[in-house]
Amino acid sequence: MHFKKMLSDFIEKNKGLFTLKKFAAILIGTAVISFGMYNIHQQTEITEGGVLGMILLINNWSGISPSILAPILDVLCYAFAFKFLGKDFLKVSAVSTLSLAGFFKLWEHFPPMLPNLSSYPFIAALIGGLFVGVGVGLVVRQGGSSGGDDALALAISKLTGCRISRAYLATDISVLLLSLSYISFRHIAFSLVTVTVSSLLIDFMQNADLKFKTKGSRKNLSGSNADPVRED
Repeated sequence: MHFKKMLSDFIEKNKGLFTLKKFAAILIGTAVISFGMYNIHQQTEITEGGVLGMILLINNWSGISPSILAPILDVLCYAFAFKFLGKDFLKVSAVSTLSLAGFFKLWEHFPPMLPNLSSYPFIAALIGGLFVGVGVGLVVRQGGSSGGDDALALAISKLTGCRISRAYLATDISVLLLSLSYISFRHIAFSLVTVTVSSLLIDFMQNADLKFKTKGSRKNLSGSNADPVRED
């Protein structure tokens, strides 16, 4: 009952931030991301960069469920970069983080729902990148993050002065190199295809004039009204 009251109070205080359309876009986005990662990435050893890739990496090392790893890694990234983030970004990201973990838990109750594409890694890389790109793009358009990637990239950019796109690339490559501990170099090469496809789709969805865009959804990580951050 106490949790329900806290949730009700949170929704009431932030009802201007979370419209029905915005909330639906976040749920759809996180459902798409987790579905793709569970049914393609985990089944074919095609991985992602950044926090999403780190989830798969630690899952392989330790066997800990992605539904547990996702919120833990996100909280660590948000704590590291807290002073660079606006309150609205953190609120939206909190909702997307919890929903991503929830959908991971949901899919784990079912066997894989897509054909095993292990024998067709290039196709798996393309489709996996499509799921992640569309899902993350939906969430980022709402002014939040599907994971701690955005928070971490912004902090690195602020600390080093590099472009945010390069900060993303640095985290992606670092995770892919670590993933060599359980994935062959051949699969890492295909994972680069996934990272490229997902990045291009995220850029497209950030800048496209899509009908589901909601008021205030174009805010970037610092809370301004500029376009979101994955620059080229």
